[in-house]
Amino acid sequence: MKKNKLSVILPYFLFFGKRIDQILSHFFQEYSRSFLKKCILNNQVLVNGKIENHPDKKMIGGEKIVVLLFNIEPMIDIPENIFLDIVYEDEDILVINKPAGLVVHPGAGNRNGTLLNALLYRYITIHNLPRAGIVHRLDKDTSGLMVIAKTIISYTYLFNLLKNRKIIRKYQAIVQGSMISGGIIDAPIMRHHIKRTCMMVNDLGKKSVTHYKIIKKFSLYTHISVQLETGRTHQIRVHMLHIGYPIVGDSVYNRNFHHPITNIKQKNQKIFFPRQALHAYHLSFCHPITKKKMKWIISLPKDMITLLKIL
Repeated sequence: MKKNKLSVILPYFLFFGKRIDQILSHFFQEYSRSFLKKCILNNQVLVNGKIENHPDKKMIGGEKIVVLLFNIEPMIDIPENIFLDIVYEDEDILVINKPAGLVVHPGAGNRNGTLLNALLYRYITIHNLPRAGIVHRLDKDTSGLMVIAKTIISYTYLFNLLKNRKIIRKYQAIVQGSMISGGIIDAPIMRHHIKRTCMMVNDLGKKSVTHYKIIKKFSLYTHISVQLETGRTHQIRVHMLHIGYPIVGDSVYNRNFHHPITNIKQKNQKIFFPRQALHAYHLSFCHPITKKKMKWIISLPKDMITLLKIL
């Protein structure tokens, strides 16, 4: 069925002071931000029934925004019966263990088989939430814990916790190179000026802070624990590259991605690790309704355990 418009009613307070082009990009990720900006400039966007043609117009909350689509065939998210590894669930939130290879949001080249498709199939009421309740994301080939809101109250609360850095997220990673000690990386990150799907460290970027410490050192590699203070796209992967310790198996930020991992003592033990060795093992925050402090910790996936045994 052809759709001729997109619409959303903004939750109060959640997007206060945000630009309308940023808001549309947040809610309608199947369209590029440049496309949505063109819609605004072409008088195709209505705010409370009136045309809004200024992309930098600030919203307050409670507005009804409508985007009129002319001769555009929109991409509709289809519910799909996809298995979810549920770690915890109640009436308000869902915590899952996302496997490597599962895309979080539909996008170019990944319209189906995503976490969002799975959520739409499993929960009828989640259709009305922003991003189907997905509060934060993990990269396709990063495994581990994610929290999903099941109500608008929970979504608003968790979104604000994340914004105020009150959701604690810890990762384990295996990086190339033998580290001497842990530390803090405080280096701003922005989108790469040439490779638009990549990020880069640049003084003009947004503040980005990563804490890391050594779990175990090997001759050519290091097993580390990482805690995010901020949550930029690809932050851990970009920061590790920045200090000279790219993540094993990272096809984007590690030039040695295609090289097999070898045990120095046993030359016959080799493994090609096909994805970034990065796993979100710790998640903690206050429950949006009960306000009780909650924490989840899960073990490493089998592929990373195997890699560590070889090292």
